[in-house]
Amino acid sequence: MKNIILVIKGFIMGIANIIPGVSGGTLALTLGIYEDFIGAISHFFRNIKKHVKFLLPIFIGILLSVITMSNVISTCFDKYPIPTTLFFMGLVIGGIPMLLKRVKNTKEKKQVSSYVIALITFSIVMVMAFSEQIFGSGLGNVSFSNMAVLDYGILFLVGLIAAATMVIPGVSGSLVLMLLGYYLPIIGVLKELTKLENLGPNLLVAFIFGLGVLAGIVVISKIIEYLLEKFEAKTFFGVIGFILASIIAIPVSVYHEVGTVVFNVPQGILGVLFLAIGIVIGYKLGEK
Repeated sequence: MKNIILVIKGFIMGIANIIPGVSGGTLALTLGIYEDFIGAISHFFRNIKKHVKFLLPIFIGILLSVITMSNVISTCFDKYPIPTTLFFMGLVIGGIPMLLKRVKNTKEKKQVSSYVIALITFSIVMVMAFSEQIFGSGLGNVSFSNMAVLDYGILFLVGLIAAATMVIPGVSGSLVLMLLGYYLPIIGVLKELTKLENLGPNLLVAFIFGLGVLAGIVVISKIIEYLLEKFEAKTFFGVIGFILASIIAIPVSVYHEVGTVVFNVPQGILGVLFLAIGIVIGYKLGEK
């Protein structure tokens, strides 16, 4: 049963990493597996059997999610943007009580510096979410046709950067990919792979990008583990700032991706229902 729950949590993390504005790190934290996830990656070779037993169900869930949900999520946002957006907001909101418990009785709760850290991390996500309004349009979409060696090197670095932000709670790797112009091309590669189209070039792109992602996860995991070990409470205050901002960033990012959202009563009612469902699921999974 435990492995099934880990697969489900990995599946939810995978969905989060597909959607701009939603952070896989946020959901890992609110689902109660973040610290174990970071620790297992950072110290993988210290106890390979134990860490494989923990990580394998999570990565199976993530892989299943990416393979099966790319088209589904896109369709849900196109046809039912309000309920879908509110559901993911609910997942994030549902995990907040668990985070607040982590800092409730700490001495840092009374320190101004802790709230300054939270404000800084909140501001970082807000700047990312409203980057188009602040900085103008993004870098545009890149093309994976006729790629040179340098292009593959850049793709590796993009994977590394995206993975780093995927691991940091509240920071959306997909949103960063969108700002760099790689989001739609990467999603296009995933869609074609699920249809077994253009396999050679797409597998090469996915492999190079995947290597970057793996490297980024390992590097940032070690950094975050150090922060949690040396400055646990202050790190969680920073995480809380990230997560509170992500509640705003999710609908903003969805609006940028989907375009104008027309409100109607059925979608509004469904939205409230799915918000509640998301909160309950996020809260319950965070307890397990």
